[in-house]
Amino acid sequence: MRIPTSAVAAAGLIGGFAVAQSTGNRPLGGAVLAVGGAVCAYEWYRRRGPATSGALLATYLVAFGVSHPLSKEIGAWPSVITVSVVTAGAALAFSDIRPSRQGDQKQLEAH
Repeated sequence: MRIPTSAVAAAGLIGGFAVAQSTGNRPLGGAVLAVGGAVCAYEWYRRRGPATSGALLATYLVAFGVSHPLSKEIGAWPSVITVSVVTAGAALAFSDIRPSRQGDQKQLEAH
């Protein structure tokens, strides 16, 4: 079964913020964010290789960073939702709806 990394990425960003905000424990929220990122990075690397994995992980981390100044402009939750949607969209486009590298190789061997 393929893990939908778009959903995991969004859950990591949203869940990390929700945990930090509801508990007041920022490191705990960071741990949720890190677990989501690690699961996604593993799947992205496995499916698409180092270049795409690196680009998607950078997107995830930049989204986290951008959410902070963006929250001053549009509010905390709208900011987190916005960066989560963008990150999920990138994961969907560049990992989830594309065949895996193993699938690509099998298709090449069949011809």
